Amino acid sequence: MSTALEITAFAYLGVVSIVLAVIDLRHHRLPNRIVLPSYGIGGALLLGAVLAGAPPAALGRALAGMVLLFGFYLLLRVLSSRGLGGGDVKLAGVLGLYLGWLGWEVLAVGAVAGFVVGGVTGVVLVLSRRADRRTRIAFGPAMLIGAWLVIGVSVAGGVAGSLVV
Repeated sequence: MSTALEITAFAYLGVVSIVLAVIDLRHHRLPNRIVLPSYGIGGALLLGAVLAGAPPAALGRALAGMVLLFGFYLLLRVLSSRGLGGGDVKLAGVLGLYLGWLGWEVLAVGAVAGFVVGGVTGVVLVLSRRADRRTRIAFGPAMLIGAWLVIGVSVAGGVAGSLVV
């Protein structure tokens, strides 16, 4: 990440991620009053980053990623309404915005990472007898952790790559 607005956008996502993860773990909800403004705030900050010199293609990818991940989660929700909540669908669009900004590969791996984290979490909870197959498990935190793992690897790789002479 090169511009201050990119860093601000991802810092905003970081704060929102923590707040949403805590709320989802406690209440099994991802409130619209937090998720929905994140589209506009994240989009505005990333647009500002383009105006400040970031590649315009990144914004196009971000918008496409937002639509693609939202659409994919919406399809999953329609196919199995008991599996995902509406908040998960809306959060997917926000994460798609940020993952898409970083690249197509980051978007694809970030989309899968949430399911991997969620699956591992479910297995650990069942094996530790803290849950069974009927237990509702908040999926938002898994989505957020998966996305942040991929964002971290992507940014660390970019930093390491820029250090190579």
